[in-house]
Amino acid sequence: MFFNTISGFEKIFKADIKPPKVILVSGVPGSLKSSFTYSLLTKHVENTGEFGLFATLEETTESHLNNMESLGIVPSVNLQISDYTDFRGDEEESIDYLQFTEKMISYFKSTRKDEFTCFGFDSLGALYSLMGDKADMRKRMYHFFNMLRNFNLMSFIIIERAKEGESHLLGNEGFLSDGIIVLGLSRRQGKLIRHIQIEKMRAVQHSMELHALEVSSNGINILGPLFE
Repeated sequence: MFFNTISGFEKIFKADIKPPKVILVSGVPGSLKSSFTYSLLTKHVENTGEFGLFATLEETTESHLNNMESLGIVPSVNLQISDYTDFRGDEEESIDYLQFTEKMISYFKSTRKDEFTCFGFDSLGALYSLMGDKADMRKRMYHFFNMLRNFNLMSFIIIERAKEGESHLLGNEGFLSDGIIVLGLSRRQGKLIRHIQIEKMRAVQHSMELHALEVSSNGINILGPLFE
């Protein structure tokens, strides 16, 4: 399902990733979390003709697409971007963004049905910063993740993490998720190298090594293992 999305995926995974799954894409700032997720989703829907949704609280649609274009990532008409920035204003604390997201997903599942197969969310940290009431977040995230699985979606949830930090915030998301993809930066021979590592992936055999990641004119590529 996703082998033909990011070049070099087969160097990490021994088998394809199949839905339903909720996968965290975590990492430090500048590690390409948004770009990696968007690239993976847009190539998937282009390859299959299916429909996907990418929800962003971090930046406007125009800004996001400009960033993707600068990285050689070509948008797809099959991947709709839902830009939450239009809702952010004086009344933003009265909006339950988690509930809004659930309703939006339910709407697209009812209208696009089995064509709607994948979802990206950017980002969980931004969502929490906008939520006034953060009580019972573990229970709410458990319900949210289960809702995504019940709709048979392959979901990628972006989450910031500090270097050497853990991939969960308020709702123990790391424990509730089916997989964790960690993107990071390593300093090698005086320069920074982007890398990817799979920390967790249920029901899929995978490498545990760090793999180098690069951006070329063809988009994002996984090069191979990084050795000490």
